[in-house]
Amino acid sequence: MVNMETIVSLCKRRGFIFPSSDIYGGFASTWDYGPLGAELKRNVKNAWWRAVAQERDDIVGLDAAILMAPQVWVASGHVEQFTDPMVDCKQCQHRFRADQVGERCPDCGGELTEARRFNMMFKTFVGPVEDDAAVAYLRPETAQGIFVNYDNVQTTMRKKLPFGIAQIGKAFRNEITPGNFTFRTREFEQMEIEYFVKPGTDEEWHRRWIDERFDWYTRFGMRRDNLQLREHAPDELAHYARSCYDVEYQFPMGWSELEGIANRTDYDLRKHTEHSNKDLSYFDPETEERYFPYVIEPSGGVDRTVLAFIIDAYHQEQVRKEKRTVLRFHRALAPIKVAVLPLLRNRPELVQKARDLADRLRPDMMTMYDDTASIGRLYRRQDEIGTLFCVTVDVDSLDDDQATIRERDSMEQIRLPLADIPAYLMEQLRW
Repeated sequence: MVNMETIVSLCKRRGFIFPSSDIYGGFASTWDYGPLGAELKRNVKNAWWRAVAQERDDIVGLDAAILMAPQVWVASGHVEQFTDPMVDCKQCQHRFRADQVGERCPDCGGELTEARRFNMMFKTFVGPVEDDAAVAYLRPETAQGIFVNYDNVQTTMRKKLPFGIAQIGKAFRNEITPGNFTFRTREFEQMEIEYFVKPGTDEEWHRRWIDERFDWYTRFGMRRDNLQLREHAPDELAHYARSCYDVEYQFPMGWSELEGIANRTDYDLRKHTEHSNKDLSYFDPETEERYFPYVIEPSGGVDRTVLAFIIDAYHQEQVRKEKRTVLRFHRALAPIKVAVLPLLRNRPELVQKARDLADRLRPDMMTMYDDTASIGRLYRRQDEIGTLFCVTVDVDSLDDDQATIRERDSMEQIRLPLADIPAYLMEQLRW
C-alpha cells in the first residue's frame, strides 16, 4: 500500500490539499483544500447527498447552525461526558490521550502524569462581554442540530415513521492528539443521518443501515478488500448508544474508522424533552400510541472519506518503460471530467479550435484546458489528478473537424467529430 508521505506530497504538488497558513509555517493539524481538493470534496458530498436524500423518499435535508444554545450541550451530555483521558510527559512535556499510550512517553520514554479528563468542546463567547453568561460552544457534532429540529421537520414535512433527516456540516473537537494528515483534525466536516424508527424495529433498521452504508463506499469505487466492519465493544460505546458498528478502511496507519452506524435509542429526544419542556414524542396515527422514536445514526467524516478515496484510487504502473501514476477515481468523484489539449500551442487556429471545444463542454462537466507541455507530459499530469478523459485537438482536426478521446484507465483512444464529443462524454459520465 502507498505510504502517507507519498499521498501528502501528491496532494500538495497537484493542488488537492495544502497545509493551512502555509506561508506562516502552518498551523498544527489544519488543512486547506486546493482547487482539485475542493472539487473532489464537493463531489463526495454530492454523491452522499444523492444516495441518502435524492434517491430516497424517506429522508429530508437540514442545515443547522454551528452555534447553538449552551443548554443543548448540557441536555445532550456533552458538557459532562464529552471528554478524553489526557496525560503529560514529565520530561518532554508532550501531551497524549491516555488510552493511546503505554506506561512511558512514546516520544522520549519519560514518566507520564496521572490521567485526567479533558473536555473536547471549543468554548467561545457570544456578544461583547466575556463572562460565564456569554459562554457558547462550537458544535462537536452535527447531530444535535437535527434533534432540536426534529419536531419542526416532522411537522412541516408531514413525515411518518420511519423517516430520516440528513445533514452535512462543520464540527469542531479540541483533540489532544490530532494527526495522520486529514484523518483526525480539530476542524472537520460530517455527513450524518438521524433515522427515526418505532421502538422494537430499531435492531432491524440498524442492520439495514449498516449494510447500506458499507455498500455506498464500494458503489463509488472503493475496493472491498480495503473495507471491514467492526462492532464496538461494550466498554467503548458512547453513553447514548445501545450498539454501534464502524465501517473501517485500511489506511497506511492501519484499520481506522470511516463511519460509525449507531443505535442511539431514544436518549436524545428524551433528554431534550426533559431540558426544554418541549414534548418531542411521536403520536403514531396507526396505533394511536405516543412514544419516543429510537434513532439509527450513520455518521461519516467527509475529510477522512476524501482521504480514503484518494488513497484507494492511487495506482502506479509501468507504461512503455516509464512510471505512470494515476488516480482511478469513480466518474462521479473525479475532480476534472475532461481535459482538452491542443497538440501544438504555436498554431493559433488549432488552439482556438481546442478552446472552443472546452467552452462548449464547461456548462455540462468540469473541464480543464491545458497547453503548457508536450502531449505526453499533459497525459501524465491528467492521469495523476484522476481526469477521466483527455481530448486532443491535432493538426488533422483542422481538416476533418475531429479529435482524439483518450480514456484514463485503459488509455484506449477513439476519434470522433468535434460536434459529437459533448454528447458522447455526457453519456460516459452518467452514474
